[in-house]
Amino acid sequence: MLLASVNLNKRLGTSGARSGLATWLHAHGVEAVVAQEPFIPVDRTPPALDGFTFAGGDGHLAVWISEGLAPPPVSSPRQWVQRIELEWLVVLQVHLDAYASSSRAAQLAELAVLAAAEGGRPLLVCGDFNLAPRPEDGLFGDKTSTFTSRAERVKLNQLTQGAYLVDTTAEEPPAFTIERVSSGKPSRFRCDLALLSDHLTATTTVTPDAAVRSGPKAFTDHSALLIGLPLTLRAAEPEDVLFALGDLKGQEPAVTAHRKYQPHKTAMSRQAPSPASRAVTGYLTSPLSVASVLDHGCGRGADVAHYRSAGLDAEGYDPHDDFGWPRPDSTVFDLVTSMFVLNVLPDPWQRIEALKDAASFARPGGHVVVVTRSPDEITKAAADGGWTAHHDGYWSSRSKGTFQRGIDPAEITALARRAGLVPLADAPVLPLPGVCHVVLSKPEV
Repeated sequence: MLLASVNLNKRLGTSGARSGLATWLHAHGVEAVVAQEPFIPVDRTPPALDGFTFAGGDGHLAVWISEGLAPPPVSSPRQWVQRIELEWLVVLQVHLDAYASSSRAAQLAELAVLAAAEGGRPLLVCGDFNLAPRPEDGLFGDKTSTFTSRAERVKLNQLTQGAYLVDTTAEEPPAFTIERVSSGKPSRFRCDLALLSDHLTATTTVTPDAAVRSGPKAFTDHSALLIGLPLTLRAAEPEDVLFALGDLKGQEPAVTAHRKYQPHKTAMSRQAPSPASRAVTGYLTSPLSVASVLDHGCGRGADVAHYRSAGLDAEGYDPHDDFGWPRPDSTVFDLVTSMFVLNVLPDPWQRIEALKDAASFARPGGHVVVVTRSPDEITKAAADGGWTAHHDGYWSSRSKGTFQRGIDPAEITALARRAGLVPLADAPVLPLPGVCHVVLSKPEV
């Protein structure tokens, strides 16, 4: 889906700006627009935007969604930040103080707290930050501007590092998003930002568009950001309810989608252990001094039988009740295996939740090994099978409700960080051609 973020400088009160914005949105195929300062916030009804439904907000921050799509849940934790739930992604739209450096620094510190409260959920933090992230991002005349303080940059870095966010429009030279003349000198800033969870950068495009402020059909004085996100928005009247990995803990599904996901239908009926489980016993259990193993997402349990036959104290767990592997009581396993689980879960948040759940069974100092289908394998299978794109992967069977995505080691590692797991240094390499794997550690503390 394509999301647009733009500061409208209170101009939607005029029909010309509304028409120009609507024309631009339709020309680009935008499905959601988040706007800073859309209109004068004095008891005014939100302006109607042709082809879009107002989803929430006020004259400070507002969001519109394309007609025919379900309006997302929207809330306002603070007047300067708006929280929007787009399927599995949380968008924090911000408009930081335009006048006081100390106020912006305090807002950034509070934003870091809000981001941390999401518990690792995939994040997009976008809007008008009213600061230059780097010295070269703010110029006054031909010199570096002193508008942004060091304290602001420190707080911004703490936000991005703490929440594993990437400043997606950081380029050399900077693409300034606002250019004005102040005291007879040009003032140029890259202040309209899109901070994105690092594991989403490979599948997300972020493009600044200066035509909205400088072109013949300009309707504001800020550049807009066009953000292509790897998610599929649901229709206004969804057909079914999403299977959520929250079922692992007996929670109710939090999100709905076009089809009912049934990951358990990807489970193979094996008469023999998988090559991945044989690689674990052949190359991993001895070097890591593993005595106990949990196969997390074990399906029908063929690999559990293999681990037991290798002399390990092994258990299995699968959230699909019909497989007959309930949650074990023990949470001190030396090793937890997650074999071809992440790649059948339809969004990054469910994958993070799966890794958190898997990590909860490993003892401090224990390990988690994750094996996934590779991006190359899934790309080929999708082309050969005519699979339909969905979120960041494909429906492998719409009738069955099964999903597949190829996940490489870098993405596994980025997702695992949200579960408190880190890559094991000098980990044994498993001879598993055509698939991806990472051996992870659960810190002692």
